[in-house]
Amino acid sequence: MHDRIIGFAGELTVMRRDLHMHPELAFEEHRTSKIVAEELDRLGFAVTTGIADTGVVGTLTHGTSRKVIGIRADMDALPIHETTGLPYASHYVGKMHACGHDGHTTMLLGLARYLSETQDFEGTVHLIFQPAEEDISGAHRMIEEGFFKRFKCDQIFALHNMPNEPLGQVRVRAGAITASIAIVDVTIRGVGGHGAFPHQAIDPIVAASSAIMALQTVVSRNSDPHDPVAVTVGAINGGVLATVIPETVTLKIGVRTCSHNSSQMMARRIPELLKQQAASFGCVAEVEYGQGIIYPACINDAGAARAVRDTALAMGQSPLSVDLAGPYMFAEDFAFMLEEVPGAYFGLGNGPSRNLHESSYDFNDELLVKGVEFWATLVQRLLKV
Repeated sequence: MHDRIIGFAGELTVMRRDLHMHPELAFEEHRTSKIVAEELDRLGFAVTTGIADTGVVGTLTHGTSRKVIGIRADMDALPIHETTGLPYASHYVGKMHACGHDGHTTMLLGLARYLSETQDFEGTVHLIFQPAEEDISGAHRMIEEGFFKRFKCDQIFALHNMPNEPLGQVRVRAGAITASIAIVDVTIRGVGGHGAFPHQAIDPIVAASSAIMALQTVVSRNSDPHDPVAVTVGAINGGVLATVIPETVTLKIGVRTCSHNSSQMMARRIPELLKQQAASFGCVAEVEYGQGIIYPACINDAGAARAVRDTALAMGQSPLSVDLAGPYMFAEDFAFMLEEVPGAYFGLGNGPSRNLHESSYDFNDELLVKGVEFWATLVQRLLKV
């Protein structure tokens, strides 16, 4: 297997860097999906396009087994201006593959090539190239369009590269492996006034400052220490001049939870605390909880997670390194697919690198071969000849 994949590793690198130079945002992945569809067609897959606009599925069946697995890669880039200075840096101002989806897509195309050339499995494999993983959920839209009615799967899998984990290191666990994310928009209203006469105003900045500090107690005093929760105030805006007390202050808050109980508790407790904090200063807080699509936590099926773990161990990895103690606190829209079909999401070490969503991040091309090898081994173990 290794020698065969190494034989086309150079082509995978060229492909990945081409995708990196031409990043496309959510539901705009027209060039990427065209490349994916043409490559799958060349390799003999049955190709379906136009799923959630730019999604592509390649299906390959071999033998008589009725087992079916799905493997997903995300294709979209981020609205970030790249600062890597690499010769294959983004050609588009304000757009870049800052999360490594170019690598995820390329690894899955590498798997497609390996499966096409070897046919060493019994059953059906759906390779799923999904648009819009970031923020607005292409997975959710695909499901709304009846994806799993068209492409039935017994199990489904996806991975994400993990910066600064050892190259190719698998990290997996049963149960929650990523967090749910809810966005909260808050407006705190007071009474504006002159900075020289603060007693004649009701200062929303003071109220907002107190509320921000109090929010930390929702984690430290309301949540179960064994059930991870993270609350981040990512934006605070109010006022223009040093001499003027503004009428309003706005906050944007991200709330990350890993269980239904924590999610429900935060949805109740955070608006309650914000409103009471504002009221204690004579202000009013307007709270809109759960803006846009709320990504649920990724909940790995125990059997599917075990299949990923056993594959990593069979490839020589140590259980001490494979077993993930707690969930990653980022959100992932593959969670919607895991609500429909048993499966597993896992991390794959990217080696030393900048962090995800940084303008200086780059996917490690050395991971391409390791990623294809892992996917191919997993398919062989689940769909044994």
